[in-house]
Amino acid sequence: MKITVDFEECLKDSPRFRATIEEVEGDVCELESKLDKLVKLCIGMIDAGKAYNAANKQFVSGIRELAQQSTKDEVIESSLTKFAESLQEMINYHTILFDQAQRSIKTQLQTFVKDDLRKFKEAKKQFDKVSEEKEAALIKNAQAPRNKQHEVEEATNILTATRKCFRHIVLDYVLQINVLQSKRRSEILKSMLSFMYAHLTFFHQGYDLFSELQPLMKLLGGQLDQLVVDAAKEKRDMEQKHSTIQQKDFSNDDTKLEYNVDADNGIAMEGYLFKRASNAFKTWNRRWFSIQNNQLVYQKKFKDNPTVVVEDLRLCTVKHCEDIERRFCFEVVSPTNRSCMMQADSEKLRQAWIKAVQNSIATAFRDKGDDGEKLDRKSSTSTGSLDSGGEPKERSLKGESALQKVLAIPGNACCCDCGQPDPRWASINLGITLCIQCSGIHRSLGVHFSKVRSLTLDTWEPELLKLMCELGNGVINQIYEARREELGARKPHPGDPRHEVEAYIKAKYVDRRFVRRPSDEELRNKVVSLSKQEKRLSSSSEHLPPRPPPPTPKLRPASNASGQSVKSADSGIQNSADGSREMLANTPSNNSLADAEAAESPPMAMPATLPPPSPCKEVVFYEPKEYSPGLQLYWASCARSLPDMAEALAHGAEVNWVNTEDDKRTPLIMAVQGGSLVTCEFLLQNAANVNQQDAQGRGPLHHATMLGHTGQVCLFLKRGANQNAADIDEKTPLTIAVEAANADIVTLLRLAKMNEEMREAEGPYSQSGDETYQDIFQDFTHMASNDPDKLNRYQQYDPQRP
Repeated sequence: MKITVDFEECLKDSPRFRATIEEVEGDVCELESKLDKLVKLCIGMIDAGKAYNAANKQFVSGIRELAQQSTKDEVIESSLTKFAESLQEMINYHTILFDQAQRSIKTQLQTFVKDDLRKFKEAKKQFDKVSEEKEAALIKNAQAPRNKQHEVEEATNILTATRKCFRHIVLDYVLQINVLQSKRRSEILKSMLSFMYAHLTFFHQGYDLFSELQPLMKLLGGQLDQLVVDAAKEKRDMEQKHSTIQQKDFSNDDTKLEYNVDADNGIAMEGYLFKRASNAFKTWNRRWFSIQNNQLVYQKKFKDNPTVVVEDLRLCTVKHCEDIERRFCFEVVSPTNRSCMMQADSEKLRQAWIKAVQNSIATAFRDKGDDGEKLDRKSSTSTGSLDSGGEPKERSLKGESALQKVLAIPGNACCCDCGQPDPRWASINLGITLCIQCSGIHRSLGVHFSKVRSLTLDTWEPELLKLMCELGNGVINQIYEARREELGARKPHPGDPRHEVEAYIKAKYVDRRFVRRPSDEELRNKVVSLSKQEKRLSSSSEHLPPRPPPPTPKLRPASNASGQSVKSADSGIQNSADGSREMLANTPSNNSLADAEAAESPPMAMPATLPPPSPCKEVVFYEPKEYSPGLQLYWASCARSLPDMAEALAHGAEVNWVNTEDDKRTPLIMAVQGGSLVTCEFLLQNAANVNQQDAQGRGPLHHATMLGHTGQVCLFLKRGANQNAADIDEKTPLTIAVEAANADIVTLLRLAKMNEEMREAEGPYSQSGDETYQDIFQDFTHMASNDPDKLNRYQQYDPQRP
């Protein structure tokens, strides 16, 4: 309601003006009350919003904790993490909304009330005061006696001055009233409109956020439907198994223990036994015993490291014990007359354990020449991480970035197996993209056939992303579907029944029914071609950057065993990655690297110059006795040809194939010789043994260190390579790196060793050490994949530099 007071009317000071003034004053008083109430309600709303946001943050924190607890289920972990991020973003939007409410409603209206209404009240006080003075002047003027001229003049002068003052103040008061009436509209509308626009922005932001989240939610919805079906099926299967087992006779269950030397986990036999302690009290404790790797060990808890009772069963005997009070006892006696007394739960169990120990002794003697192979029965550590216990922490690309790079490869825009467009999953050891249905089938094949990862939910290491980009659906289908049309096999289409797609995928990857087997001549030509290709790569300037002339650093003079001075090193010192890490600051400088390492071993003489590492054997092709897929994989690894490597594996090549005619080298060692990080990653993803040694006792880490391939050293350490392994010259990778004065590799090896020691010690600085280790390794990983020139620059020593 617009109330305007006329300026002409105020000068008359008529009853109409007074009524208008009274109405205005009542309206302003009510306005002030309403505005005060609205501001208080706004404050209450903001406080409630802050409490809501605080509760929401706790809820999101609970989601994140649940995601961290679900690390073994990558779908749940990645999905909950994404949901938590989205909800956190909504909390941020709410916070912005409440901040805008405080600015637009509380602050603006409070300012209006305090400033404009205060001015109105002050003007009203002056108006009331001058009105009273005017009224008094009029009365005094009216009461002045006619015969008293001086009183008449005085009353007339006072009245004139009072009227003049009244006119001035009443005009100001009316002006203040009209300005207030005009301004109240703009102030109220301005604050409310700002608040409503804040709501509009809030809902737009929320809509955009959840629009981006919608594809993931739809994807999870599709997975959820399948999970419900699978859960129902699993429940039926478990109920059936439960019913079957419940009907069994468990009276003779203790006879089920059998000795199995070829068990997948390397444990030939295991079970509970009572063990008599060697202390004075001869107490008996129940422990979990197992026979593994020709040793008898036991554990108190699953997480405990096994305690070795017998180091080598070949040197022991086992016998019954009938001369003690307890029943079902037997004893394992070592050559040092140390014995271990154990007790089974029944006579049958005792006989089973005695027989198992005897069989283990016999097997160990029979296979004593193959101890190295027996110890390597455990699965390869090729998929290990920096901390050997979880997912790698270093990440490069996630979500749409990895998706765009992989789908840009020709043929990758559709599922490799059924042709479904826009795939969102990948098999990282095959290098192909898959739809959601085919990815589930690939998972069921087992990781020895296919390792499935999400292109949108998972994070991708740089070397793994490059591997995906060097293969692709087109390359793999040329190998695994070479004879499909010839055999008349129908390739599945999107929407086909799951069982048909599953049968096709098993025929394709497990049975390899459509792979074309090469003839002996074709295989020979392929191997010869790859060996020639390797020679071309070796002579190419693009293979590896040339090394500078041998440096001659200033060190203390010394002599070798024959009295001759040791030759100078033939490899320079690499620049360390970034050159700015704190850990690098604690590493000896480039000029004094060999000095510092040698100082740790006082008995050894200091060389006059840095000795070079034992040179790696030159890669030379000899006509083999037999051509095989393993030999193709061997030379393809050296030639850095991933398609030929994939073809060799499809033809049945053993990924850890040993070339007995070439120092027992493996494809992984040849990949090191080839200098390709992606080739090494491909072999490791396909279960290559990162610690398998050649005839010189050197594993891939040794060779990568000798050749100065920093990126490969970083990769092998992340994948669990044993840096303490020594070759036949008793040199570890760290020894070789120090002799070669390679600062980068020395830094990586020392950090990895320090990190391992910290984890074992469980000291107060363990966590911080791990974080620094992770950060530095992440830098090296990114540099090796995205900017390898930085790792291939060598720096000479300056002989004149002190």
